[in-house]
Amino acid sequence: MQVDQIVELIFSYQFAIIILAIVLLKTSVKFVSQNRALIIERFGKYNRTLEAGLNFIMPIIDQVAYDRSLKEQAIDVPSQGAITKDNISLTVDGVLYLKVLDPYKASYGVDDYRFAVTQLAQTTMRSEIGKMELDKTFEERDSLNVNIVNAINEAAMPWGVQVLRYEIKDIVPPQSVMEAMERQMKAEREKRAKILESEGDRQAAVNVAEGQKQAIVLAAQADKEQQILNAEGEASAIIRVAEAKANALEQVGQVARTAHGQKAIELDLATLAIQAKQAIAKESSVVLLPDSATDVSSVVAQATTILQALKSKEQL
Repeated sequence: MQVDQIVELIFSYQFAIIILAIVLLKTSVKFVSQNRALIIERFGKYNRTLEAGLNFIMPIIDQVAYDRSLKEQAIDVPSQGAITKDNISLTVDGVLYLKVLDPYKASYGVDDYRFAVTQLAQTTMRSEIGKMELDKTFEERDSLNVNIVNAINEAAMPWGVQVLRYEIKDIVPPQSVMEAMERQMKAEREKRAKILESEGDRQAAVNVAEGQKQAIVLAAQADKEQQILNAEGEASAIIRVAEAKANALEQVGQVARTAHGQKAIELDLATLAIQAKQAIAKESSVVLLPDSATDVSSVVAQATTILQALKSKEQL
């Protein structure tokens, strides 16, 4: 064998060894991404779980059996039929949000955890809807979602996954039920409209009655105040007239105490007596003859006597 052939053979072996080393190094080094986990099996048996970062395995004897994502996953739950407590058939679909907590259980506890959880969500949803009446399925959708999540988590615990939430996307009743619901909603809207209209009419009538009541009260108060003012005016006028008469009588009394005043009173009394006799003569056919009792001079004398008597009493 020539030297050149020997050198070529040595270099070919070295090159093969280098290639083998590179291949072994590449297969033994594993870079695991964040929020992922690798399940390693050695000779077909679970060995360990590789977490995020740089990891090393034994070439050839160690193999990556499962690659699990630890992120939250959204799984669409296909539409399915369900029967309510009052025997109404519904078509329901939803979406499921879950997360792998234990990669080992998710790999060895169930064959396909996504399929298993989806099937469990469908059966649980049918079971929960069967416990409720049709109206409740629309009104209590949140509580229905919570009940489904609790039931799934209780059953999926051995699978190493956790259902975070479940949302019902749509609930479709039969066409006949939808038409009946529309008629019911229309009747409810008309009922509310009539109630609101009647409430408006009642409030308007109440407002009108309140306005009339206030107008009557204000009118009565104004009339009362007017009567009070009139009475006070009449009382003030009477008082002033009485005061004027009292002042006049007081002045007459003061003048009557004098000699000139007495003569004036005698003249006034005589004048009044004559006027009275003239009036009687006009109204009556009976002729009155003067006598000592009805003579003018007698009347004046009697009046003078009365005045003197009053004057003497005042002096006493």
